[in-house]
Amino acid sequence: MICRTSGKYLLSSVNGCYCSSQRIRDVIFDVIVVGGGHAGCEAAHVAARMGASTLLITHKIQSIGEMSCNPSFGGIGKGHLMKEVDALDGLCAKICDRAGIHYKILNRRKGPAVWGPRAQIDRNLYKTYMQDELLNMHNLTVKASSVEDLIVQTCPVGGEIKKNCNGVITEDGTAILSKTVILTTGTFLRGEIHIGLESKPAGRLGDQATVGLAKTLEDSGFQIGRLKT
Repeated sequence: MICRTSGKYLLSSVNGCYCSSQRIRDVIFDVIVVGGGHAGCEAAHVAARMGASTLLITHKIQSIGEMSCNPSFGGIGKGHLMKEVDALDGLCAKICDRAGIHYKILNRRKGPAVWGPRAQIDRNLYKTYMQDELLNMHNLTVKASSVEDLIVQTCPVGGEIKKNCNGVITEDGTAILSKTVILTTGTFLRGEIHIGLESKPAGRLGDQATVGLAKTLEDSGFQIGRLKT
């Protein structure tokens, strides 16, 4: 298993990591992105491209770029978001061009204000291209782990006590320091799956939910809710 950090490949087979755990402990990253879904991929990509030393932490490396639900991008509700991401030189639109199998403008019978550009995607190709892009990107390190806690420090600023997030703690207790932490946990943050009358914690079917991080956010004063999907 391999990853690339600042142009150098690091080898490791410990706990399915694509990075050297010892090397990570010795580094203070500019940015840590938690979650390897669509938002996490974009955040990690743009941070690394801007020259920031970036760490992307996700449950499974092989799930980066996974399309869990409908294998399409855009549509009536989100077509404009795709256009905006593309205008900012984001990844998803570029990879849709490579992995797309059908393109259509929805609502064409109505006015242009409600048109919805939609691309239907080959799931396997999209995931392959996304992983190839991120795992070979300069300034980006990718680690397979769950984040269970945040490193939060209090400091006086102008007579007030403020809290700063200075890193994360992974499921094995490793503390990783950074200047900025971006959370893109999606459905994994204390997620639940309902199948008939049965309910169980899960991020998606077959993947564990992130429970410890949800408790940390609640303890920090954030209100945790849940959206049905």
